Amino acid sequence: MLPPLAILYRDDRLLAVNKPAGLLVHPSPLDRHATSSVVEQLQQQIGCKPYPVHRLDRPTSGVLLFALDPETARLCGAHIAANRLHKTYHAVVRGWLADEGDIDYPLSYLPDKIADRDRSRDKAPQAALTHYRCLHRSEIPLASDGRHPTSRYSLVVLNPLHGRKHQLRRHLKHIFHPILGDTSHGDNRQNRVLGSHLGDPRYTTAMTGPGLRLMLHATRLQFPHPWSGEALDLCAPPDTHWQYIARYLDLDFALS
Repeated sequence: MLPPLAILYRDDRLLAVNKPAGLLVHPSPLDRHATSSVVEQLQQQIGCKPYPVHRLDRPTSGVLLFALDPETARLCGAHIAANRLHKTYHAVVRGWLADEGDIDYPLSYLPDKIADRDRSRDKAPQAALTHYRCLHRSEIPLASDGRHPTSRYSLVVLNPLHGRKHQLRRHLKHIFHPILGDTSHGDNRQNRVLGSHLGDPRYTTAMTGPGLRLMLHATRLQFPHPWSGEALDLCAPPDTHWQYIARYLDLDFALS
């Protein structure tokens, strides 16, 4: 039996949880082997149907918001369309990132294999902007690329101003600082080397060997309550395994 999801906030309209890495938000025919999802688990836990307000990729952990009725879900959707949901992520990336900057790079549409199978694949790239800030840098005695005796890493804060599919992962790849553990847009040689030291069987894949989990966590969600207008500020620390990997790479994490 799976442990209960950690509830960060709940009232009669909204509920937020700290989503674990490796768990789908809702059931998907794309992964017929998944035994559970956040929606299924949460419905059993609270006894009513939750409506996801936004999404987190399966390997991403962190703050995930649900409406508890369709009208609240609609109002939250209006908040998203008006850019009133402000998201903050922490990530560990390869290399030394600059102190601060913006990644302004339009992203081509990534269609869903099932939901979009009858739609046109020829959409123009969509505007996508991400602000980043580097918190810490490290260099450790680990040969991960076959050329250098040390490896460099950065702990960064990311704020996406749009919500494109895999935006943060694709943007960090674009500036040559991929997020560790990213098997779709990352550096799989680096993932395999780190996985041999820090792997967890839950995240094992054919590409990474001993699984290195994705080092991307949604730490904060700020928005006005859709009914009362109250400013909500929901925070969730990364789990102990995420923080263990950061410490191993000599990167100090503190949620503030």
